[in-house]
Amino acid sequence: MTPQGEPVVTLADLCLPIMLMLTIGAVVPAKWAGRHEYDNSRPRDPAFYTPGFRAQSQWAHQNSYEALPFFFAAVILAEFRGAPQAAVNALAVAFVVARAGYIAAYWFDRPTLRSAIWAVALLCNLAIFALPLAG
Repeated sequence: MTPQGEPVVTLADLCLPIMLMLTIGAVVPAKWAGRHEYDNSRPRDPAFYTPGFRAQSQWAHQNSYEALPFFFAAVILAEFRGAPQAAVNALAVAFVVARAGYIAAYWFDRPTLRSAIWAVALLCNLAIFALPLAG
């Protein structure tokens, strides 16, 4: 809070909705590429997400949803517990950049790179969570 009692929005706070948009956006190219076959009345129809790009987009989308709760909790807890804000900001941005790279690696079928990027994002998330312990 500012001295006037107004809430402060941090860079890490802004990373939360950005990460949500990345998660949703992970599947958009598959739906766009298959827009003539996509049936919005059956958005989770497994037949639409056939092997290949559509499947990879869906997998990136699902994995991103799995990563969201831990990332959100880590940022909120770190800020609530008074972790150094510059460190929380830097790690949150690194996490979001890594997850964007992760989605791209899924889209372009680069499994080894994808796994390496996943590990980097996980380490960023663990570091955010651990920041208050280091203080």
